Amino acid sequence: MPLATAWQQGVLDPHGPIAAAERTILLNATAIMLAVVLPVIVLTLAFAWWFRAGNPWARRDPTWAYSGAVEVTVWSIPALVILFLGGIAWIGSHDLDPARPLASSRPPLAVQVVSLDWKWLFIYPDLGVASVNRLTVPAGTPLRLQLTSASVMNSFFVPQLGSQIYTMGGMTTALNLQADTPGTYAGLSANFSGDGFSDMRFDAVALPPAEFERWLAGVRAGPDTLDAARYAALARPGIAAAPASFGRVAPGLFHAIVAATAGAGAAAPMAMKE
Repeated sequence: MPLATAWQQGVLDPHGPIAAAERTILLNATAIMLAVVLPVIVLTLAFAWWFRAGNPWARRDPTWAYSGAVEVTVWSIPALVILFLGGIAWIGSHDLDPARPLASSRPPLAVQVVSLDWKWLFIYPDLGVASVNRLTVPAGTPLRLQLTSASVMNSFFVPQLGSQIYTMGGMTTALNLQADTPGTYAGLSANFSGDGFSDMRFDAVALPPAEFERWLAGVRAGPDTLDAARYAALARPGIAAAPASFGRVAPGLFHAIVAATAGAGAAAPMAMKE
């Protein structure tokens, strides 16, 4: 992959408020560390050149043992680096808490995410539809993601939107994201989970609100229904041949998946009925 293409598809090319804030933290941390690394490199070369064997002005002092100025310098600079890095990490970890809702005048769109072997299932509980390996959302609208795994632990990550987060069976994690501009952003699994891990990818497609409504109407007009039987077939290990969508979803399917992977197999049919 060319360097320019990699740059345009990674964390350094954000298209959402979370990813933009994470890039700022990354650049600030890099600048703070370079404030130490670059002078050390320059001084190392300068000392090696000045104290070379052929320099008659270099003075050797074998009795030298202590300098207060040197001690203050070599301890204060690392202390300041730790203080600055710790400060931006502290502030960033609170401001970018994955479960913290995003401020917006638009109501958030709820999406339930299930990692399978080896594909991604996206359920829109308030809209009554679902999709496989394609997360379609309206641009400029906050996303309230609820994530779980139907198998082993996995990791959900859309680099251009930010905040990689793990999915685990029997429990849910929360993540709030937003795509500021329309576009297609690459999503992937960032945690090894078996033979099909490398192909466990999806597209996060952000559409203008009007186009999103047309997409939703088209999905609802489709014939496919995601019920317990269809989900059982989908959950079998394998790689999805192509993205798919479902115009209807069995009520409570996501909670049934969580209950089943938590070992509460008997509770799954009841959760789906509810």
